[in-house]
Amino acid sequence: MAKTILQSSKVSAPGGIMSQGVEAPAGKMVFVSGQVARDLDGSVVGVGDVSAQTRKVLQNMQSVLAESGATMDDVVKVTVFVTNLERHFADIHKVRAEFFTSGYPASTMVEVKSLVHEDMLIEIEAIAVVA
Repeated sequence: MAKTILQSSKVSAPGGIMSQGVEAPAGKMVFVSGQVARDLDGSVVGVGDVSAQTRKVLQNMQSVLAESGATMDDVVKVTVFVTNLERHFADIHKVRAEFFTSGYPASTMVEVKSLVHEDMLIEIEAIAVVA
């Protein structure tokens, strides 16, 4: 999908793997529920390791997107929920750079008190648009 990355000179540049905004042409919208670091058997992957958990979360997201014919390149917006923003921000963005190589999605990252399981450090939901 051809998307346009929006970058205003009146707003400070993003501090991570994200864009200020994304314009997407009309197309099929795909909404991906919050993905967590669970393996197929339901066990938590990467206990205590936000990089391993982020990688598993994004792999799970890829799998869900593929069910509709979408890829990570079609993602226009992500919302990231993390249990310790100060400690994990840089590591999360290093892993995001493996999955989003250009045309970064718009992104919101918020710190939360907890997630669905005490060993989970991150959850990410996404919106994609497929031409």
